[in-house]
Amino acid sequence: MTYDNILLEQDDSVATLTINRPEKLNGLDVRTVEEMLNAVQKVRDDDAVRALIITGAGRGFSSGADLSAGGSGGGTSGRPDAGKVLETHFNPLLENMMALNVPIITAVNGPAAGAGCSIALFGDFVICAESAYFLQAFVNIGLVPDVGSTWLLPRVIGRARALEMMMLGEKVPAEKALDWGMVYRIVPDAELMDAASSLARRFASGPTRAYALIRQGIRDCMDKPLSEGLRAERQNQMHAGRTGDFAEGVQAFLQKRKAEFKGA
Repeated sequence: MTYDNILLEQDDSVATLTINRPEKLNGLDVRTVEEMLNAVQKVRDDDAVRALIITGAGRGFSSGADLSAGGSGGGTSGRPDAGKVLETHFNPLLENMMALNVPIITAVNGPAAGAGCSIALFGDFVICAESAYFLQAFVNIGLVPDVGSTWLLPRVIGRARALEMMMLGEKVPAEKALDWGMVYRIVPDAELMDAASSLARRFASGPTRAYALIRQGIRDCMDKPLSEGLRAERQNQMHAGRTGDFAEGVQAFLQKRKAEFKGA
């Protein structure tokens, strides 16, 4: 696929996906989401990639779904189906992000609103610039939060704060987001990509398969009873223990040196 609305770049083992519609504040139309899904699948299929950064070009991460582009989908009785594009585009993107076998770092510059807020917060590590803010804007146009927001936010910040974000539709600045536990770190605007790249390089030199199992384990266990979670951990540990990185980690520990993980 040729990309018109995103950039996908690779530096050694780190891939960077940049939403590249700065004139639309990186609004997410159907084409952009299709390109993002294709890029995530490329990362999935490339064993050389061991970490992914997602960010936005220009002065913001993403203003959310591009309402000016339409795309509400068909409906009955002449009424639009605003949920259709979720089923056909946004939800597959999110599922592919969650199932990825490498860590995702989201570098949030400026506003992350609506669907852009959801995508930003689904990063494993959310690094945001001091000027960043998060906005669940759906209620302001008579819609409900989507792209995983109602699943994720109550788990991350609790029911009361999730209701505050979703029903009041007010901005959550970077400092409040950090206080609420929504983000990993805040940095000066000029240092955002350096901070994201430094963390990505750390992951790119780490035990990639263990990272994948950790991501999957958390997803599997969030809604399971303890007994099922324990069984999932047991299976994941079996797989992790069979990797070359585990053997290298043990040898490095015994030899009192830094491990040189290969991601295998």
